[in-house]
Formats: sequence, C-alpha cells, structure tokens
Amino acid sequence: MTFIDSIKTYRVQFIVTLLLLAGLYYPVVPSMVKQWYDDPNYSHGFLVPLIAGYFLSLRLQDLKKVPVRPARKGLFLLISGLLMLALAYVGTELFTMRASLIVVVAGIILYLFGTDVLKTMALPVGYLIFMVPLPAVIYDSFAFPLKLFVTKYSVLFLKATGVIVWREGNIIMLPDTVLEVADACSGMRSIMSLLALSVAFAFVSQRSKAKRLILILSAIPIAIVTNSCRVIVTGILAQHWGAAAAEGFFHEFAGMAVFGLGIVLLVSLGALLRRIGK
Repeated sequence: MTFIDSIKTYRVQFIVTLLLLAGLYYPVVPSMVKQWYDDPNYSHGFLVPLIAGYFLSLRLQDLKKVPVRPARKGLFLLISGLLMLALAYVGTELFTMRASLIVVVAGIILYLFGTDVLKTMALPVGYLIFMVPLPAVIYDSFAFPLKLFVTKYSVLFLKATGVIVWREGNIIMLPDTVLEVADACSGMRSIMSLLALSVAFAFVSQRSKAKRLILILSAIPIAIVTNSCRVIVTGILAQHWGAAAAEGFFHEFAGMAVFGLGIVLLVSLGALLRRIGK
C-alpha cells in the first residue's frame, strides 16, 4: 500500500488525527499568525505554508509510489515533540512551542507511514521552520552586530564619496542631522525573508546540491549589501537635502526597494548558476 492509498483507505482516521492536531495547537498557531501580521520581520510567514504546500504538490506523484512501512521510532519522535510542547507551555517559551509542531508532524508521518514517506516529505515539512519567529534574544544577538557592521562600512563609503560624516556605534552624524541605523536597516529582516525565499528558489531552480547551497548562503551577503546601499543613499540624501528627504515616504519606499533589489540579485545568481556547468 502506498501513501496515497493509505490516506484513501483510512481517511476517517486521518481526518481525526488532523482534528486532534488542530485542537492541540489551537492555543499556539493563532498567536504566531498574529505575530506575522504585527511584526514586519516575520511577515514572510504567511508565504511559508503556501510554499510548503507547493513543494508537497510536487511530490504527489512520488507519494503514489512510495510504500507505507510504519516505523515505531516515529513514536519516540512524536513523544519528543509533545514533550517540547508541554515543557515550553509551562515555561511560556513561544519558539519551542511553535517549533514542536514541526517535530510532531514529522513524528506522525514517521510513525504512521514510515521512513520512505518522511524522506519524500522532508522538504515541505522542514521548510515550515521558516514560519516560526526567532526568540527575541537570538534575534537581537544577530541584529545588533549587523547594525554596527552596516553602519561602519556605510560610513566608510560615505567618507570616500566626500560626505562629511562621523559615526558613534550605530549613529551616523552629519553636519545638519543625525541618523540612526535601526533594526530594519541592519539587514536581519531581509536575511530572514531572503533565506526563506532562497531555499524555495534553490530547490526549484537548481539540481546540484552545491549550487543550491551557494544560492541559499548568498541570501546573507545580498541582504547585508543591499541594506548597506539603503543606509548610504539615505546618508547622501540627508547630506544634500536634509533629514526630511531621508524620512517618511522615502524610508518606506527604500525598504521595499532594497528587498526588491535583493530578489533581483538572488534570481540573477540563480540564472548564472544554471548556466555554469551546462
């Protein structure tokens, strides 16, 4: 019996399992979705389940052939996920509570359908990790050094172009105004969004594991460079037209433009990698 056959044969049990899973995570998932909506750093979370569903649809033909061999070790994975949920719930640790959903889903698949089915569904299930917001302490531990890095090299570039500028930490001081490189300009937001998109794009556009890895890792420098460009342009505008020129509409537009530029660079690199080795 294949995975698809087993779903059809035991559809009632499958629906009951989904309902139990939905009831178990009802207190967890809505708060995560709310964070996607409220926090621009994680707005890409709305796309993650859709992309995971797309990856799953690509594997439907394989799932029609993969035999079902239930594995008892899946029970240990399932229990581990439930323990993660319980302990994190007691400690009010949101990241572990949310991440436990992926472990529980993987455990259910392994226990009911076996190793071959889990391997086939590994990408769609694993991709869901991108929908889980990072703990604030982890986010800040990366965002703050990035702010300093972006500020330092943006100021060096501005000085090289003749702009009169001083730096104090993540503060950029111009003769007539002072600019702060905030979290939004650190590149952390772009890194998380571009990483999620780069993984999806890499698996769709590349067949080589090495090329996929290159494309995924490239999201980090692309995000840092594009956000540095945002800071540099903001500094130049503030130097010549004052702080008002670098705020308001431009600030919002620059954020979208930076992300758009990151996507263009990512797609261009993907196209280049496809040509290499042909």
